[in-house]
Amino acid sequence: MTAVISVNDLNKIYDSGFQALKGVNLDIQAGEIFALLGPNGAGKTTLISIICGIVNPSSGTVLADGHDIIKEFRAARSAIGLVPQELSTDAFETVWGTVSFSRGLFGKPRNDAHIEKVLRDLSLWDKKDSKIMMLSGGMKRRVMIAKALSHEPKILFLDEPTAGVDVELRREMWEMVRELREQGVTIILTTHYIEEAEEMADRVGIINRGEIILVDEKKRLMEKLGRKQLTVQLAEPLQALPGSLNYEALELVADGWSLIYTYDANQESTGIAELLRKLSEEGIDFKDLHSSQSSLEDIFVDLVKNGERARAGEAS
Repeated sequence: MTAVISVNDLNKIYDSGFQALKGVNLDIQAGEIFALLGPNGAGKTTLISIICGIVNPSSGTVLADGHDIIKEFRAARSAIGLVPQELSTDAFETVWGTVSFSRGLFGKPRNDAHIEKVLRDLSLWDKKDSKIMMLSGGMKRRVMIAKALSHEPKILFLDEPTAGVDVELRREMWEMVRELREQGVTIILTTHYIEEAEEMADRVGIINRGEIILVDEKKRLMEKLGRKQLTVQLAEPLQALPGSLNYEALELVADGWSLIYTYDANQESTGIAELLRKLSEEGIDFKDLHSSQSSLEDIFVDLVKNGERARAGEAS
């Protein structure tokens, strides 16, 4: 696949001396939904701001749709739509007026049919003549998305787009995102709702302390790093595990009524069979089995925590 965004050895050091980005390398493929995850202060917004031309990099290069964001900034920016975290638009302008004006800023010819489609897709058509100041927070968020789509960008950045919006809008928004991907638009998403990334993303990148610590396909990431657990509900409580069952992957719950076996996908066929065989050999009866798998949020938290532990070890 072709990289529609290519980031190479990107660094950002602010005047205060704080280094927000440290040698970031990242390729985002055309037509994918890419979720960029990280804790507060990890560098997500700085990275997006540099790609979109809002913040200047200290060093490194970025290509957007094949255009250098510094040397060919007009062409690069015309390919990008941005929905920022903060709501910022002219409070006294109408919905139609502000969205149409955004299209004009990119030198695009008037296209009332496109503006109408965007407003209808975002359930804003009946508000087209309303002033921004009269809208709810959720409606203002929709207007920000409409402005970002007004000039028909190939790349769309959604920086915490569902913050403060209701469930209905969130569902509508993700349906629209899927439609945009089908039309060939590349979507880059940052979100604190990791379940959204789990549902929507094709690939996931995790950034922490200004460094990309992992990029992988969501499915492969969850298969590779996601833990699975089998909970065995016992017929009678145990006071302690027999010697043959006393191994690290198996835990006896405090009340003695359950065993929890933690494993990965590669161990599934052999590990569970071995566990059940040993239970039978020990004469331990069970009445129920329940399996579960760690979520993308679990994986994210573990990766960040492990990174912090590694840093603490290096510092000591």
